[in-house]
Amino acid sequence: MNQPPPLPPAHGRGGTFVSRAVVAALTLGTFGALAWADATAFQGAPPAWWLMPLALILALGSAAEAARLCSARGLVVRRWLVQAATLCIVLAPVVGTQAFAARDAGPAPVGAMGWAAVACGTVLGTMFLAEIAGYRRGGGSIDRLAAGFLIATAIGLPVAFMAGLRLVGADNPGQQANGPGHAGLLPLVSLVAVVKAGDVAAYVVGSLVGRHRMAPRLSPGKTWEGAAASLLAALAAAWLVIEWWAVAPWRPWGGWPVFGLVVGLCGTAGDLAESLVKRESGAKDSGRSLGGLGGFLDLVDSPLFAAPVAWLLWVLGRWPAG
Repeated sequence: MNQPPPLPPAHGRGGTFVSRAVVAALTLGTFGALAWADATAFQGAPPAWWLMPLALILALGSAAEAARLCSARGLVVRRWLVQAATLCIVLAPVVGTQAFAARDAGPAPVGAMGWAAVACGTVLGTMFLAEIAGYRRGGGSIDRLAAGFLIATAIGLPVAFMAGLRLVGADNPGQQANGPGHAGLLPLVSLVAVVKAGDVAAYVVGSLVGRHRMAPRLSPGKTWEGAAASLLAALAAAWLVIEWWAVAPWRPWGGWPVFGLVVGLCGTAGDLAESLVKRESGAKDSGRSLGGLGGFLDLVDSPLFAAPVAWLLWVLGRWPAG
C-alpha cells in the first residue's frame, strides 16, 4: 500500500512563515485602512463602496486563477467572460441597493442578496447566449458553461455575501449605515476575524506539532491538530469581536459560540474545497500573486463557505424573538 509522504520538517518552513506573515500584514493593513474609510463614510461614500476595490481585486484575481486551474484539466473557459460575470455578481448587492437608495423612503424594494441572485441569473443567460452565438458541434459548449458558471458563482457569490454582511441592517443604504439600528462593519469584521484566526492557528499549530493527517489525499499538510487549533481560535475570535467589542445593536443567531463554531467549521471546509480543485489540477498553490500566501484563491478559500453562513446568522439574529 502506498503511504503518503511524511510531513515536511517544521524548521524547513520558517522562511515560508515569515513570507506569509509579511504578506498577511500588508493585506490586513490595506483592509483596515479601507474599513476605516468605509466606517467613517470618508468623502461621503455610501456603505461598502470603500471596500469594493479590494473585493473586486480579490474576485478578479481568484477568477483568473480558477480559470487557469480548470484549463490544466482541459476545461478551457472564456476567461474574459468568466471574470466579467464574477465582477457582475460581486457588484450587484452594492450597486443594486444604492440605485434605489433614498434618504427619506422606506427599505429598498430588493435586498442586497436579492440583487446577487438576479446577477447570477443574468450571468447564466449571458453565458448561454455566448455559446449559442459561437456554437459548433463538439466544441465543448457544455463543459465551458459548467466550468464558467461554477467559477463565477463559487467566487462571486461568497464575495457578494461579504458585501451583504456590510449592508446587514442597512435596509435603505441611502441612510447612514453606521448609526443606531445598524450593525455597521461588525458582521463583516466578525467573518474575517473568525476565518483568518482559524487559518493562522491551523498553519502554526499544524506546522509545529501536527502529526495526524486530516485529509492526506487532498492536502497532506493539513492535520487534525491544526484543525482543532483552528476551531479554538475561531471561537476565541468570535467572542472577542462579537461579545467583547459588541458595537452592534444585536448579535448573530446563537451568539458568539454558534457563530464561531459554525463559521469556523465552514472556513475549514472552504479550505478543503480549494485543496480539492488544486489537487485535481495538479497545482500546489493557486498562484504566486501574493508571495508566501500563494494566490488570490489561497487567500479567499476559507470564506467560500463561511461568508453565506455568516450572513445568514447575522440576518437571523436581527429577526424579532417570538
